[in-house]
Amino acid sequence: MSNTAISTREALGEKANRLFAGKVVRKDLVRKVKVGANVPVFVLEYLLGKYAASADDLTIQMGLQVVNDTLANNYIRADESMKAQAAVKERGRHTFIDKVKVRLVDSDYWAEVTNFGHKYVHIPQHYIREYERLLTGGIWAQIDMRFEYDEESRGKNPFWIDRLTPIQIATFELEEYRRIRREFSSDEWLDLLVRSCGYEPDEMPRRLKLLFLLRLIPFAERNFNLVELGPRGTGKSYIVQEVSPYAALLTGGTTVANLFGHLSGRQKGMVQIWDVVGFDEVADLQKMPKEVITTMKTYCESGTFQRGQEAVSGDASIALFGNTNQPVDVMVQSSHLFAPMPAIIRDDMAFIDRIHCYLPGWEMPKMRNELFTDGYGFVVDYLAEALRELRKHNFTEAVDRHFSLGSHLNARDRKAVRKCFSGLMKILYPHGEATQEELAEILELALEGRRRVKEQLKKMGSFEYYHTSFSYTLQETGEEQFVGVPEQGGRDLISADPLPPGTVYSAGVTADGTVGLYRVEVSVSDGTGKLKLAGGVAGATKESVQRAFSFLQARNADVSVARDLATSDLHVEVIDLLANRVEADLGIAFFVAACSALRNAPVSPALLILGDMSVQGNIKPLRSLTEPLQIAKDNGAKRALIPIENKRNFLDVSAEIMEHVDPVFYGDPRTAAMKVLGGP
Repeated sequence: MSNTAISTREALGEKANRLFAGKVVRKDLVRKVKVGANVPVFVLEYLLGKYAASADDLTIQMGLQVVNDTLANNYIRADESMKAQAAVKERGRHTFIDKVKVRLVDSDYWAEVTNFGHKYVHIPQHYIREYERLLTGGIWAQIDMRFEYDEESRGKNPFWIDRLTPIQIATFELEEYRRIRREFSSDEWLDLLVRSCGYEPDEMPRRLKLLFLLRLIPFAERNFNLVELGPRGTGKSYIVQEVSPYAALLTGGTTVANLFGHLSGRQKGMVQIWDVVGFDEVADLQKMPKEVITTMKTYCESGTFQRGQEAVSGDASIALFGNTNQPVDVMVQSSHLFAPMPAIIRDDMAFIDRIHCYLPGWEMPKMRNELFTDGYGFVVDYLAEALRELRKHNFTEAVDRHFSLGSHLNARDRKAVRKCFSGLMKILYPHGEATQEELAEILELALEGRRRVKEQLKKMGSFEYYHTSFSYTLQETGEEQFVGVPEQGGRDLISADPLPPGTVYSAGVTADGTVGLYRVEVSVSDGTGKLKLAGGVAGATKESVQRAFSFLQARNADVSVARDLATSDLHVEVIDLLANRVEADLGIAFFVAACSALRNAPVSPALLILGDMSVQGNIKPLRSLTEPLQIAKDNGAKRALIPIENKRNFLDVSAEIMEHVDPVFYGDPRTAAMKVLGGP
């Protein structure tokens, strides 16, 4: 690192220390202490902010000593529970740091003090009213505990909590935070925030810094739904797990009652109590009851859900984290970016449409030592309080100061983009002051995050999600800016190169407008004229292939394959290129592919074959042409073989598609084969 970078960092650290006295901490100290103590970062930083927030080395060393002594004497390790219980018994009372949860057993509240190792500790009821989180997940706190023989239980439950002090900043002044923010430039503030999360911004391009801050939006924005899928080891769940006492991270399955509350109303659910509910390994959602996903789908849309007779609402943002097993370019080319999700979500387009932002986890670096900072950042607890306070405010209208959103954004897109913009605004510009260029930068990031969701829905073949050309217009000049997604390469699934004989492309469309795109492969082996279908060919697709095969057997002389068909078996495989499991009628595509294989004559490249047929060879037109031709154009098709009955539908097809895809019409199966294979 250059000397200039170091001096800039030190100057920013000195400035932060001066203006936010006692609220910043040197992040390398946190890591030093963290190695020896298995406590969350916000607990450590609470102590470091209290005793070691200084630029003076001697003060820091003395503060570190106090923190280490506090942890040594007051933090209980899980294997020292008996020693801690004995200390309370011998001394009569003892103060220590631990995590406290509360359960309702029969009609009594009991505290479970995690590392202290006792599940039946008496707790004054006013703490349960003051700190609802005690009932779900628990809180870290400084605990004053006394020992007292309990007559009722004959000494079975002798531990009593006298005083409970949650480990978090006692007061937070939003006006002071906003006022001091004005003292920093945008770049300084961005670097300070990245350091507050523990990372060193000097080594990062600006885009990467902003992507790190996207992870904070669920803390600043109510009911924000974030997804981050990427390689392992990039710190996806670290922010939720370590940085805020107001977030809960689920690492396994959970129940509807736990997430959304008991039907009786006796206990609130996690979405009502926490600010952020994170799911660490999103693949685990597959094991959960379907009711969890359906309730979550309703909740992600409106922040409300039904429990028994009652409609209940919650403020928690939902963050879904998962691992990708393939490089992003492979995922873009061969499937879609939600492929690593469990099937229960991946196959539910309505659920995916509720996601406000997809953070590109593959752009995040693996956590290496040089990425961690030794500069100053906020005590994370203070930052968590700031973001929590900002949840109450709404910054969505700031979009309208300079911009209007493009026509391709529907109501759900606009809501998602505005929420994401508002969250970034609260994080970077909590005082509400930003230039037009600064606002455009965060608006583009918000548009990109939502467009990535929409692009995947489009790839799944659903035509209702086809408008993905996201843009915004500058009101001053009327100039329209389009925003893309960096990983969006061309998906030329329909090859422009010559294909082997027996291979063709086809498409089908369901009643709801979902499109399937397929590669049909027919190969020939010695045999007696049998049809052999691969395991994946089923339902309507299988029936359409069997009808076309029956016609081929009856009329084989018409297409000059009689002799070859009698001595061969046909093996058929249908590859679902969009992986959206749409059953399509592919009769004509199979018929042409079979003729191509038997005559060893390839079809022309970049060709899409549409249409189906009856056993007698009558052509069945498609429900609609627009959707399959749009998919075909997007994936590299240059020509399309179309039933003549669909000619009238051509009026509905846009000029843009007609410009790229040439139609070739046919009226019967033999003409279809002849037009693309040549021959008699």
